Amino acid sequence: MNYIQVNLKISPQHPWKDVITQELSTIGFESFVDDDKDLQAFVSEENFDQNKLTSLLREYIDQGVEIEYKKLTIPSQNWNASWEESYQPVKVDQALLIRAPFHEKDESFDLQIEIQPQMSFGTGHHQTTYLLCKTFLDIDFKGKKVLDVGTGTGVLGILASLLGANTILGTDIEQGAVENAKENCERNNITNFTILEGDIEVVKEQNFDIIIANINKNVLMSHLKSYAKLIANKGILLLSGFFENDIPSLVEAAKENNFELAEEITLENWAVLKFNKN
Repeated sequence: MNYIQVNLKISPQHPWKDVITQELSTIGFESFVDDDKDLQAFVSEENFDQNKLTSLLREYIDQGVEIEYKKLTIPSQNWNASWEESYQPVKVDQALLIRAPFHEKDESFDLQIEIQPQMSFGTGHHQTTYLLCKTFLDIDFKGKKVLDVGTGTGVLGILASLLGANTILGTDIEQGAVENAKENCERNNITNFTILEGDIEVVKEQNFDIIIANINKNVLMSHLKSYAKLIANKGILLLSGFFENDIPSLVEAAKENNFELAEEITLENWAVLKFNKN
C-alpha cells in the first residue's frame, strides 16, 4: 500500500502545529513526525482526500496562520527507510526506553519496548503517548485486567503487560494497526495481550480494572457510556489524545457517567486525565 506524505511549514508554530496535527488526525492522517521545523503527516493513499485537506488548511490560513505544504507519494517498500531517517528512541524518566529494531539496546533502562515504526499511532514520540507512559509508571498494574482502546502500535498495552497486568485486550479500527500491534507483541514476547479489529462495540468482556483510551476528543465523548459499563467499580480510566482546553468538557461528561477526576497531567498543550469509577 502506498502512503501520502504531506510536509507542512506552519508559522507561528505554537500553538498551531499541535492544533493542526489534531485536526489532521480527524481526516484520516495516521502518523506524524515533528522535526521542530516542519510537520510531516502520513495517510494511506486510499484514505487521502485532497478536498478535506485543502478545506482544513484554508480554515487556519483564513485565521492568519501561514501554512505552506507539499505532498509526496511514498511507495510501500520505501516506508521503513523513510522512518529510519527520522525516528529516534524515546526515553521516559530513565525508566523506560521505546526503541525501534534498528536502535541498540540500552541496559541502563529497566523497561525496554521494541516498536517497529509503521503507519500506526503510538511510538512514544507524541506528547499524549509519552504522557501516558509516564503516568503508567505510577500505577499498580499487577494482576490487573486492562482494556486499551485505539491501541495503535500496541505500545501502551505492551507496557501494561511489562508492568504486571494479568490480561490486556486492545482494539483498533485500522486493520494495519491491529497487524502491527500483534507483530510488536511478538517482538516483545508479550503473550497476554489480545488485539481485536473494530470500535468499542467489539469488546464483549466487562469488569476491566484499567481502561486506556488515547483517541481524539469526539470519539472519547461518544465512548464514555461504554467505558462506564465496561469498567469495574473503583477502576481507573485514563483518557488522552486531546488539548488542555478540552479538559472541562471531558471532565463534565465523565462526571455524568460516574467517573471522578483524580489527576490531570499536561505537556505542550496536550493532556492526560485520570479518573476513578464511583
